[in-house]
Amino acid sequence: MNPVSAPKFTPHSVLVIGCGSIGERHLRCFQHTGRCQVTACETNASLRQRVADTYKVRVTDDAANAIDSSEFDVVVVCTPAPLHVPQAIQALNAGKHVLIEKPLSHALDGVADLFAARERSGRQVAVAYIYHVYPFLVAARAFLARGEFGPVLHATATCGQPFHVLRPAYAGIYYRDRATGGGGIQDALTHPVNWIESVVGPTDSVICDCAHLALPGVTVEDTVHVSARNGNVLVNYTLSQFQHPNESTLQFNAVSGSVKIELHRQRWGTFAPGARDWVWHDAPVPGHDTHFIAQAHAFLDQIEGQPSRLCSLEAAARTLRFNLAALAAAEGDCRIHLRELAAPF
Repeated sequence: MNPVSAPKFTPHSVLVIGCGSIGERHLRCFQHTGRCQVTACETNASLRQRVADTYKVRVTDDAANAIDSSEFDVVVVCTPAPLHVPQAIQALNAGKHVLIEKPLSHALDGVADLFAARERSGRQVAVAYIYHVYPFLVAARAFLARGEFGPVLHATATCGQPFHVLRPAYAGIYYRDRATGGGGIQDALTHPVNWIESVVGPTDSVICDCAHLALPGVTVEDTVHVSARNGNVLVNYTLSQFQHPNESTLQFNAVSGSVKIELHRQRWGTFAPGARDWVWHDAPVPGHDTHFIAQAHAFLDQIEGQPSRLCSLEAAARTLRFNLAALAAAEGDCRIHLRELAAPF
């Protein structure tokens, strides 16, 4: 009897559009999965050549033609925020699965069309809010969802880093302008907001104070304070992008206990009634690309029919509304109710 031959594995063909810092990382991490062939699309000639030489991938400078090509089944959109929605719509209309870098956009324009394109295409869409694949965050969220401490009533996020050290090119890229998705609210605070919303539900209203205090070379906000209501939950966010320690702590205070998450230590802990100290659950220290490789695997799993573990289009749209509401609240010195923002999705 002749042995049955194993089916030949055909890798996915992935197009990464935009090869700046995050685009290069997506390219590298999808390549690392061993499950796909990657092509890079980049308009900057010197960057395009460096990517080709470093990763031995094919490159192109024509996003529109590449998206429409029948060669690719996955498109990863890593361009500035104003291009996310139109490029994602084009990719869905061309029958591609789409992973969109955060934030979903800088405005609500076109978002309803994006939802419609997804429904027509039947393809998978996710937004690359990386916290969704951090193992210790997944574990903490599962614990809170079980309700052992009762309902969460109060949450805080205290985040900060020396942005000028970690991203020294910030003043010359999208970050310098809110219109391209820049500033602390859209670029940094959006991560904890999106994840906290995945725990306590959508944001209903916000009060926001923000300012540019220290980062040289830009005028967008580098410091943010937000007070939010998510249903019955009060949430407070603080962000400093010039402080020297790179530390982010999230805390959820429930009726019968608290949960604290220290992202900078890759751990989460519980504090039960009568306890003397936190009980910590540590996670292995990740490599530089560990979580992004996990994200790439998760999206490939999703398009192969497994349950999604990533941020949905719906969740990313809700976080986009938070971003816009926070900016409007700061500009108007008032509380903004998110229902006041037209959101046809």
